[in-house]
Amino acid sequence: MPEDNTLLERDGVRLTVDDSVAYVTLCNPAKRNAQSPALWRALTEAGRLVPGQVRIVVLRGEGISFSAGLDRQAFTPEGFDGEPSFLDLARGSEAELDAVITEYQEAFTWWRRTDIITVAAVQGHAIGAGFQLALACDLRICADDAQFAMREPSLGLVPDLTGTKPLVELLGYARALELCATGRFVHAEEAGRTGLANLVVPAAELGAAVADLTAALLAAPRDAVNETKSLLRGALTRTEPQQYAAERAAQGRRLRDLAGLGE
Repeated sequence: MPEDNTLLERDGVRLTVDDSVAYVTLCNPAKRNAQSPALWRALTEAGRLVPGQVRIVVLRGEGISFSAGLDRQAFTPEGFDGEPSFLDLARGSEAELDAVITEYQEAFTWWRRTDIITVAAVQGHAIGAGFQLALACDLRICADDAQFAMREPSLGLVPDLTGTKPLVELLGYARALELCATGRFVHAEEAGRTGLANLVVPAAELGAAVADLTAALLAAPRDAVNETKSLLRGALTRTEPQQYAAERAAQGRRLRDLAGLGE
């Protein structure tokens, strides 16, 4: 892993593992952890490199901001070194553009795997792609200086990095629409009050709060937590009979395991 992690750090991501907990750190504080296609590929690779014994993945950003969003260099004619600019991508076919965005989205989807619980530790700005990355995680702990904003519509774009579904699930359609259409900032107090953040703490206590939550999440048996996460994630899309059946099946697996009858 050290060699691969060196490659990740080159693109702004650091992966460290401490037994059952992995830490994925955005490590370009000089640019407020602005995002790029290279960073998204590094995030996707970090997900592949997380060892099987890991139960909790903590996502955090170095410096004063979690992530200030997409690096605006993507919209310049020159783009990034070795990368097509977004303007060039727009000139390609619909199929090509769809394939590229699908690849970008992979950096945001693996956080929802049912074999891990993911926690975003957010301080400072989480804007646009940064907001969507925080939304990709199961849980969010915020410093009291955290500010969220979905700026894409204000720039003539849409949030396309898988953030729209969790935003509606957390806040409801009307509030999600208002936040996206206006692009306004949601400060930590509102994030905590509306359920966008699970917990808001003083900035100096963010690391300790993450450690406390991580310890609490590790207290229950892994398989029971993973089965419960799967049930909860599917609850909004299943019918009531389907959800009841899923609960019965999951509980059957748990009881057989406790009785020593598992596979």
